[in-house]
Amino acid sequence: MTRALPSPDLAFALDLADIADGISLPRFRAADLAVDTKPDRTFVTDADTAVERALRARISAERPGDGFLGEESGREDRGERRWIIDPIDGTSNFLRGVPNWATLIALEIDGSPSVGVVSAPAFGARWWAETGHGAWGRQQDADPRRLQVSAVAELEHASLSFQSIEQWDLAGYLDPLIALSRAVWRDRAYGDMWSYMLLAEGLVDIVAEFDVKPYDLAALVPIVREAGGRFTDIEGAESAWNGSSLATNGRLHGAVLDLLERSRTESQS
Repeated sequence: MTRALPSPDLAFALDLADIADGISLPRFRAADLAVDTKPDRTFVTDADTAVERALRARISAERPGDGFLGEESGREDRGERRWIIDPIDGTSNFLRGVPNWATLIALEIDGSPSVGVVSAPAFGARWWAETGHGAWGRQQDADPRRLQVSAVAELEHASLSFQSIEQWDLAGYLDPLIALSRAVWRDRAYGDMWSYMLLAEGLVDIVAEFDVKPYDLAALVPIVREAGGRFTDIEGAESAWNGSSLATNGRLHGAVLDLLERSRTESQS
């Protein structure tokens, strides 16, 4: 399949990912890695702050008219165009030496994520998409390949990644999670961005989680959608701003929403 040349925005996002990888990978499993705890009791490492600082500086220099939202700085410039950055998605994995982490880079245009790049250098992997131009991925130096979600059409044949039991319990969705796990073929918690990339590659069919921010999701949305999937919040709204997510191969989306709503209603009655 012929791959279109990246647009200037996508090319810039891929350049940002190269910058991020050059900072984060040398700090992975570094003996002198500095780790702090933020007010929300989540962790931040020196790699998180260094990556965000470098990407913010590059965006300011090359795209001075664009807005910026970063996890660590909290800066939230609005406008027609805004870059949304999670310098290291999976910081807990990063600081424990687990390779499931990535830099997430998104360009939001008129409130909708249009460009998404997920760069996971410890995996030697990268995924990217731009609205209308398909989703792509590569491993190491292999040629990029186009991504496509699965064709699974029945819940009983589906593979689910639910992220964490605690998330669902705190959100009041523990019973719906159990009901969904009983309805599918297989359930696992692959975690963080990797669950969504497995979905885009057609290897997982349903991903859902709670307690997520826009910088956790924005880069994932165009990749899932351009791979043929559907991405909403847990109630079906087309948004990455509501604190929850449900991503599927599209064919299963309605069935998952119906099951979750029915189970939640039953558990509250």
